[in-house]
Amino acid sequence: MDELVTAIDHDDPVVAMRAADALEKATEQWTPAQFAPFKPRLLRIAAQAEQQEARWHLAQIAPRLALTPRERASLLARLESWLDDPSAIVRACALEAIVRLANDGEDEDAHAHAQTLLADALTSNSAAVRARARRLLR
Repeated sequence: MDELVTAIDHDDPVVAMRAADALEKATEQWTPAQFAPFKPRLLRIAAQAEQQEARWHLAQIAPRLALTPRERASLLARLESWLDDPSAIVRACALEAIVRLANDGEDEDAHAHAQTLLADALTSNSAAVRARARRLLR
C-alpha cells in the first residue's frame, strides 16, 4: 500500500493513474484506522493532484478518511475546486465526495453548502454530473 500511495504522485501519468485506481479498489473495505498511516500523504497528494485520473480516485477515497475539522475543511475546499475540472468524471466524483464528507460531519454550514452545490449540479452541461446529483439527492 505504501508503494501505491507513493506511485499516485509519480511523474509518469500511466503509473499514477494505475496506482490511484489500484489503491481506490484495494481500500474499498478499509476502516478509517487502516488509512491512518497514509492520510497525511494522501491529503498532500490531493492538494497537488493535477491528473484527472488521480483526482477522481482520490475523490472516491476522501470520504473514507478520518479527518480533523481543519483537514475536512481544507479537503472540501480542494474538492470544490475540482468541480471546475474539465473532466466530467472528476466533477461527478468530487461532488459525491463533498456530499459524503458534509453528511458525515457535524458542520451544518458544510451540509447546506453541499445541498447548494447539488442544486447547481442539476443544471450542469454534463449528463454524468446531472445524473450523479440526482442520485445523491435521492
